[in-house]
Amino acid sequence: MRRRAAVYGCSAAIFLADRLTKVWVDASISAFDVWEVIPGFFNIIHSENRGMAFSLLAEASLWLRTVVLIGLSCLMMGAVALMLWKTAGTPAKLTEAALVLVLGGAAGNVYDRVMRGSVTDFLDFQIAGYHWATFNVADAAITCGAILMLLEALSESWRKKAAV
Repeated sequence: MRRRAAVYGCSAAIFLADRLTKVWVDASISAFDVWEVIPGFFNIIHSENRGMAFSLLAEASLWLRTVVLIGLSCLMMGAVALMLWKTAGTPAKLTEAALVLVLGGAAGNVYDRVMRGSVTDFLDFQIAGYHWATFNVADAAITCGAILMLLEALSESWRKKAAV
């Protein structure tokens, strides 16, 4: 039981880190103001995203955004929380870490959507002339969690092939 409390506590810490950074951005940076941190590579910009990744559904009706972005996100969070409950304390540490990241990040973005109708994005990177979509701590946690899940699935596949 202690292990489960620890993993859910880690998800809560990711949620808190996301909330604190978004509150700071909201209080410190005007909308669409750009703070150049590393010229040509990294900026902090205050933007609001009513849609999902890459602003998909940003122009959809409020009803559709509510059902899809909040409703489905809540269902997925429930599924992730259940999977985390089942894996907490098992040998599947990579899966556990992935689920912790996804749950904490999803909670951060769902909170914004429920409370404000949009998500605050502020991390803005450019690499070799390519400008990546602005994102936040929650998005980074979800992405890292998804990558860890993919690595776990691939490593399992590789282990099975090596055993044959």
